[in-house]
Parts: sequence; C-alpha cells; structure tokens
Amino acid sequence: MILGVDVGGTFTDAVAIDAAGVRTAKALTTPEDQSIGVIAAIEQVLDGAPAGSVERLVHGMTVGTNALLEGRTARTALVATEGFTDIEELGRQARPELYRLCTAGPAPLVPPELRIAAPERCGPDGVLKPIDRDELRRRLERIDGVDAVAVCLLWGFRHPEHERAVAELLARAGDAHVSLSHEAAAVFREHERCVTTIVDAAISPLLRTYLDRLTRRTAEAGLPDPEVMLSSGGVVGAETAARHGSWTVLSGPAGGAVAAAGAARASGVEAAVALDMGGTSCDVSVVADGQVRITGGREIAGRSLALPMVDIHTVGAGGGSLAWRDPGGALRVGPQSAGADPGPACYGRGGSEPTVTDASLLLGHLDPDSPLAGGIRLDRAAAERVLGKLAATLGMSAEDAAVGILRVAANEMAQAVRVMTVERGIDPRTMTLVAFGGAGPLHAAAIATELDMRSLLAPAASGVLSALGLAVSERRHEVVRSLLLSGPELTRGAIASAVRQLGTIGREELGVADAELRATYELRYAGQAFELPIDAEPEPDPADLRAAFDRAHADRYGYADGDAELELVTVRVAAAVPGVAATEPATSPAADLGRRRMRFRDGWSEASVLGAGEAAIEGPAIVELPGSTLVVPPGWNGRSGARGVTLERA
Repeated sequence: MILGVDVGGTFTDAVAIDAAGVRTAKALTTPEDQSIGVIAAIEQVLDGAPAGSVERLVHGMTVGTNALLEGRTARTALVATEGFTDIEELGRQARPELYRLCTAGPAPLVPPELRIAAPERCGPDGVLKPIDRDELRRRLERIDGVDAVAVCLLWGFRHPEHERAVAELLARAGDAHVSLSHEAAAVFREHERCVTTIVDAAISPLLRTYLDRLTRRTAEAGLPDPEVMLSSGGVVGAETAARHGSWTVLSGPAGGAVAAAGAARASGVEAAVALDMGGTSCDVSVVADGQVRITGGREIAGRSLALPMVDIHTVGAGGGSLAWRDPGGALRVGPQSAGADPGPACYGRGGSEPTVTDASLLLGHLDPDSPLAGGIRLDRAAAERVLGKLAATLGMSAEDAAVGILRVAANEMAQAVRVMTVERGIDPRTMTLVAFGGAGPLHAAAIATELDMRSLLAPAASGVLSALGLAVSERRHEVVRSLLLSGPELTRGAIASAVRQLGTIGREELGVADAELRATYELRYAGQAFELPIDAEPEPDPADLRAAFDRAHADRYGYADGDAELELVTVRVAAAVPGVAATEPATSPAADLGRRRMRFRDGWSEASVLGAGEAAIEGPAIVELPGSTLVVPPGWNGRSGARGVTLERA
C-alpha cells in the first residue's frame, strides 16, 4: 500500500493505493500542528488496515509557504562577500506596482545587524582574494541567538570553496542551521541566489521541527518515514527536504498539478488548464503535451526563488474566502479566508462572515443533508443569516448576493487562468479545464464560461486529487547549475560532462544508482537577459539544441535569429524513479439520487442529482463525486465514467 497525504488550508486529504484500488479520506486541517490532521486522515483512509501494510507515505504540506506568507520564519543571519551584504534588501529595479512609486516589496528576512561581510572575493575564473579565516571568525562572533545562517558569496555557484570554509567556521561556533548558496541554488543572478539561500535558511529549521514531529508520530503508528513532495513535482526523503526547506514551498500544489496532468493524459487530453480550488486558495497551472510545465524560478510571497518549480499561479479565492463590501460599495471576494477554524458560517463552528461555500449552499449547489469531512453538517440557516447581513449593505436579497459572490469568485479564478494562458500567448478556448480540489468542480463550469472554454474534466478523485498525485508521483531529485557556455566552449563533450556530474549528485540524493536522467537546458541568444528552457537528451548535439531553441523562440516571440550566437546558461538534471499507477476502478451505473432545486444566474432550476458511476449527464445536474460536487449548468452535457466526468458546452 502507498499513502499520499496532502495538507490544505481547510482539509487534509489522504489517498491509499493497493491491489484493491484507491481509497480516499478527508480530515480537518489542524493549523496549530499539521501532523495531527495528517495522522487523523491516515487513520480514516486505512479504515482498520494494518499500518505494516503501508510501503510508502508521501506527504505534501504548506509549512514553508505559510511561514513565508505569515512572516513566521526562523531568526536568520547572512554571510556575504564584503560590499554585497545588502543584496536582499536592495533587490532589483522592478517595482511591485508600476505607477505606485511608494509601494515596497516584502521586508528583508535578515536585518542589518545580522549581515556579516566575509573578507574574501572570487571572480568567474577563481579566487581574487583568499578568505581571511581569523578575521571572519571575529566577525561571526557578532551574531548570537540565531537559528539559521545563509551563506552566499560572489561566484559561489562556480567556486564553492570559500562557502565551505565559512560553513566549517560556523559548525565550530554553534549548532545553527547553515544553508550554502551552491547547495541551495547553484545559479547565477546574485539577487535571486541570495534570496533563495536566505529563504532556505529561514524556513529549514521550522520544516525540520515539523518533519521530526511527523516522523515520530508515524513511527508510533507503525508507518514508514514520510517522503516529501518538492516544488518541482518530484518526491524525496524527509531528511533531504528538511535540509533545504526552500525546495518545498510549493509542496502541496505541485502534487495536484502532477495528478491533473496524469488525469488529462489518461483522458486523451494533451492541452489543459489545471484548476485546484480548495478552502483557502485556487492554484492554476498549464498542461502542455500531457506534461505540467516546470519553471526555473518564480516569486513566492514577493520573494524571488531561483529553483525548479511547477509553474503555478495562486489567487486567494477558495471555498472559505470571505465576501465583503469595499468602501466603494462593490462586492468583493477574498483574499481573506475563514480557513479551517472557524471555517464558513454554515460549518457551525463559529464563523460569522459570509463565504463562497455559504453562497453555494444557499443556492442549492451543496446538499445540507450530506455531511462533509470531520462530520460537519451544513447549516443552511446560518448561511442565510450571514449572507442576509451582507446583502443588506448591498441593497439586494440574500439570494442575489449569493449569485454575485459566485460570479465574483468565478471572475477571480478566470483571471488567474488568463495570467497563465492569455498573458503568455496561449488561447484557453482551445484547452480543457481540469477542475479538482474540494471546491473546484463546484465552480468549474462557471469559470469555463467566463473564459469561453468549451470542455472540462472533473477527475473521479477530484476532491483528493492532490493526495492522489503524491501517491503516484515519481521519486525525483533535480540538480541545477549555471554554466555560461557559448561559442567554441559549447560542445557536446562539455554539456555531457556537466550532465554526468549533476546526474551523479541527483542519484546520490535519491539513493538509486540507476535512476533515469533527464536534462533541461536554459538557452538564450547572446545579449539577451533571460532564457528559454529546452528539454533534450543528456548528451545533445549543440546543433540540435540550436534548432530546438530557434523553434521555441519563434513560438514565444514571433521570430528566430539564425545569426545570433547561442549561450547555454543553466543546466537542470533530474534523476527520477517511476511512480506507481493507480488501478482504474470498475464502475457501475451512477445512482439516481433524486432532484434538487438550484439557482444559476438566470434563475432557479430543477436539477437531477447523480452519484459517481457510468451515466450520461445533461445539465442542469449535480454529480456527487468522492470529496467534491460537480455542478452542471444548463447547456453543459457529457458523460460520467471510471476516469471522472467530461463535459462539453453546447
């Protein structure tokens, strides 16, 4: 048996895969200690099965992400080359908002008093000024009471000897966690490498504390040590993840994106938009040629991380997002959320503000007689009460306010899809929307309508798809290094040598000597500031790389420059071991669960209610999937089967 457990803002989802098929469960997330909710979800999904039958436990979590978003990071110091200790605070010239000159980015994680100048200097070709160990030792005495130290020296990604010397001195001085830039993010661009190393240092102690606690709990329960999903979509051991917390900041969403790509492939869909809507947020990613996109870096909580990550855009619109009236009298939704505690008002746990879930319940999209995970029974009267208060401030009825809330939420999520598609030259109208998460199928058709998309897919395990993605994901470790090769230096031998070195590191981290190696090459024309990633074999012909890059450049920018010199900037090598395939469940005809009155934009309708199984679907209808509810408005038709529900818009 293989377990996948994903911690969300409201619920913790668990999936168990064995010879009998797939079982799922949900438990309430426990924000004060996520490991409590993890064990509760595991106990539910095992349902009496012996813990000893579990071979692997794969975990996706939000510990690192929450720490960055909430500013609850470890007290961290920075050791940087003399003259470069303020790189994190100086940042880049780009402003968060172009026409608001006073808008600042996030405050630096390392205060000025904890920035230590290292008496050393390296250049691209080696050491320019040897490190003065005695002087550095005296300077390090200034820092006291820190939990972590980030070390980022100039050209450390190419010449790491000085960073290792600093680590030796720090090891003698105390037991603070130490993150070295050539290990955390061995790439050029000093600001991004420095920020990544600082984030790595700042959240690694918290992550280690959490994973140690979870490992103790799993051991007490007779379960194997947890493995952890990385932001890149691969799985590594807990010890590796705890050493580099920055590698896990998209741990939870990555599992969903990987599973959505698998669900799309299984249904014959090559191009798709994956939409994961839970209780707190909505994550959007793009599937191209059956694979989820990986980016070489992105911003998390306003901080630039130079790490391979699943390319995901997140907005604060989930089932628990609060609806409110802004000072101008407009109806708004999110980004504030009711979270897991107290949750939406209809949960009956003390929530006093209207949420998206309250609106869905009032309009008949959710069944008040069907309990949610954790034994929660939906209270329609409570939803009507809080929506009525908001509606009074807007001068409308509670039902009209609920319709407005769902429209505003759908627009927010449609805009997130536009960011990942239209703003990148991709037409979403030619793609399929893959909707999952506890709330994704509820709003999928409304979002697709906003975008003029004509097809959508709700996988059979939509409610727990991220956990399923964890269970079936391959074990993978990615190693990245900037090379900066061009002209006569850009040879097949030089590229192959770099790939072998990085592949050896990746295989050692996985502990699998024969793990498959995959390479991605980040290339650009000489004089350009940014690169495009090209996937190719581990020993590519530079001419083949050139041809592939020219095609990609023409696709992205509308032209290719056949006379420009090509530069290989960075190489990413993934060492991977395939995951397991979930057995496709046998299906029987869908149960007819009667009819229910529902309101859409144009008024109330009588909708048929079906359980999961084989059936033709004609809107208006409701399909009750495990852990989620699919709303099928009038004008949408399709079929329900073993892989889920596929719908087309007339």
